[in-house]
Amino acid sequence: MEIKVKAYAKINLMLDIVAKRTDGYHDLFMIMQSIGLYDTVTVTQTKSKKITISCNISDIPLDEKNIAYRAAALFFNATKIKNKGINIDIVKRIPHAAGLAGGSADGAGVLVALNELTGAGLTEDELCNIGVKIGADVPFCIKGGTLLAQGIGDVLHKVKPLRRCFILIAKPDVSVNTAYAYKQFDACNKVHTPDKLGMLCAIQSRNLADIALKMENVFEQFIDVPNKVDIKSIMRESGALGVCMSGSGPTVFGIFDDKEKAMTAAGRLKLFAKDIAVTTPVSKGCKIVK
Repeated sequence: MEIKVKAYAKINLMLDIVAKRTDGYHDLFMIMQSIGLYDTVTVTQTKSKKITISCNISDIPLDEKNIAYRAAALFFNATKIKNKGINIDIVKRIPHAAGLAGGSADGAGVLVALNELTGAGLTEDELCNIGVKIGADVPFCIKGGTLLAQGIGDVLHKVKPLRRCFILIAKPDVSVNTAYAYKQFDACNKVHTPDKLGMLCAIQSRNLADIALKMENVFEQFIDVPNKVDIKSIMRESGALGVCMSGSGPTVFGIFDDKEKAMTAAGRLKLFAKDIAVTTPVSKGCKIVK
């Protein structure tokens, strides 16, 4: 028996680091949005009594270093269900180390798949309680949609859903380590604080233009991304309502109200970015494929 899950990427419509915590983590304020770019995670029962992983790309670890492996191990430990053997097959479409929560999405997909596969019957919140032990973005990747995330990213609140629009994703041919990004914040501190109240008002009014204008990510103040200025300029020139970096980078995204404009910008960005996609908001973090 197998369960197949679409595990969706996310973008940060706003990301503010509020403070460094005594436990070494950081308190955050984020407006997070699931998008239609996804990895396919297929969990299949085997008789190996082991957790094995297969993937369509070569630079992904296939052992306990993979968040999907850790998600499965924690699921069996938390539920006390005996693992008779599973294989986790990951077809990656979400760029790696891109600020789009690709690894967290895979971990969320495994938890959702195993809950269905084993008949464990855990609630979404119970899955999130397991997921946060693997990574701060995993609870969001389980729930998905449009959410306000606080704490380390694990305290989630519903807000009004983002209106249908077109989201252009562009990742330059570099990667940014999240731990390094936070170290840069600790060393440099921020010089400007995003308008969090203004963003919440825009989100609750569902005014796409206002949301796009309020988008901001504090990591942009101290993380240097090659070609970012060119990418943003092309997006704006092509009609983007707003542009921003996602997560700790390096992916830059633009919000468009017209697909044609987004596609035109995508064509122009091929000189500056390795991974380019035009997608739309989605209302879930994971979707079981029947």
